[in-house]
Amino acid sequence: MGKFEIKTDKSGKFRFNLKAGNGQVILSSEAYNSKSACENGIESVKKNAPDDGKYDRKTAKDGSPYFNLKASNGQVIGASEMYSSTAAMENGIASVKKNAPDASIDDMTE
Repeated sequence: MGKFEIKTDKSGKFRFNLKAGNGQVILSSEAYNSKSACENGIESVKKNAPDDGKYDRKTAKDGSPYFNLKASNGQVIGASEMYSSTAAMENGIASVKKNAPDASIDDMTE
């Protein structure tokens, strides 16, 4: 089962990572100014993850596929790592769809 980990970065902002059951990070957030905003981001990921239309499939300058997960308002709420192939990226999307809705939240900031 997947889980969200909330952490603070060097500048004191809050970020989350969604990890798959094997511990691999499958989605990372932007920086949030408050923990409550970060938690709202997690809820948005849980809500939007099952909808394939919310995934923006992209290609980096070096040709690596990756994706962004967007909220209903079009704002990016999570970004993937760079993948070695389109098939690997699609597996990443499938993993987010599977893990995000029921993922637990592990607060590493306390």
